[in-house]
Amino acid sequence: MSRPRAEPIGRQLARTAKLLTRAFERELALAGGSLPSWLILLSLKSRSWRTQRELAEALGIEGPTLTHHLAGLERAGLVRRSRDPDNRRVQRVELTEAGDAAFHRLRRAASSFDQRLRSGLDDSDIQQLRELLAQLLSNVTGDQPSADQRPAQGAAAS
Repeated sequence: MSRPRAEPIGRQLARTAKLLTRAFERELALAGGSLPSWLILLSLKSRSWRTQRELAEALGIEGPTLTHHLAGLERAGLVRRSRDPDNRRVQRVELTEAGDAAFHRLRRAASSFDQRLRSGLDDSDIQQLRELLAQLLSNVTGDQPSADQRPAQGAAAS
């Protein structure tokens, strides 16, 4: 069996994703956060969740994992948890003033990282990358890419 001429695309994609994630995590750490804290603050800022369970589902994590992260954010004064007066088993979560400030600080770091990541790419490159990633996902899952991930009508194939 001969060696492939190029690295398999799945391996290259996985390696690149891991390196990009580590770089993004470093950027967030420099701004005083972490990837889990950023995702939680972003989710809380962008939508009001009725329950902690809904928030966990939206983030795609298990309840105990979210509870662990929320405990740390609460100790840091970034979120406030309270019991639902109608159902004491239900926890509600909201950003504090300090949490809102942390969100904005981490948003600037995330935006800066995204700009650096996009360096040298134009809008059509970004759209093509989105389409290629959607196709790779479709190849693995069998699901068809959503309308915003398919090539635009009349777009030239590359």
